Amino acid sequence: MTTETASMPARDLESADDIIIAENVDKWFGDFQALDQVSMRVKEQEVVVVLGPSGSGKSTFIRCLNRLEEHDSGRIVIDGIEMNDDVRNLNAIRSEVGMVFQQFNLFPHLSVMNNITLGPRKVRRMPKLDADALAMQLLERVGIPEQAEKYPAQLSGGQQQRVAIARALAMQPKIMLFDEPTSALDPEMIKEVLDVMKELALSGMTMIVVTHEMGFAREVADRLMFFDEGALVEEGTPQHFFENPQEERTKLFLSQIL
Repeated sequence: MTTETASMPARDLESADDIIIAENVDKWFGDFQALDQVSMRVKEQEVVVVLGPSGSGKSTFIRCLNRLEEHDSGRIVIDGIEMNDDVRNLNAIRSEVGMVFQQFNLFPHLSVMNNITLGPRKVRRMPKLDADALAMQLLERVGIPEQAEKYPAQLSGGQQQRVAIARALAMQPKIMLFDEPTSALDPEMIKEVLDVMKELALSGMTMIVVTHEMGFAREVADRLMFFDEGALVEEGTPQHFFENPQEERTKLFLSQIL
């Protein structure tokens, strides 16, 4: 498969503003440095795919972007709001950043509908009727409106992950972070989740996706970033990565997974 086979319509990112700014971000777990001077910028509506071996810091980095992990030094700014210890800033950032994890993290005792409406009702004070209407609209969008009254245990893994995406979208975020969203799925369920993510990207959602799904990266990403040993080693377009990577570490990684 060549990089020209299928790519999304080009978005005008040149004139877009930076919605995510990270400058010299460090993160330590005891004596282990998980992030080492990571700097990057993401524009509004840009889709960035993050690659790297296990333990390279890629998941830690995106968890720092909504303060699931607290960075130790450096600077993170989300949509003009600096990430710091001010609770108001954190709440403002978290209201704009949705996240989807490897594990679906749905509440098992709540129906699909109630999983999706819980956040809008509790955090955004949305009336129940409005929240229910939004949930049904989102379930239509991810292709499983008929599952609204079921419980997570009654769904396949792919369906659960689509509910998790709908739940994140229900908070009407400006940015979506995906931490290996298909890694816990059976192979036949991966496509249904990636299709939802492609639709999101086409709609103009700003996305950072940690994944090893190279077909998705080729087709959907505006830019790829390769992490190794806590550092951002190389970044570029899909064409750059798949046809002309510069760093030996990047070449080795790609040779092992392609």
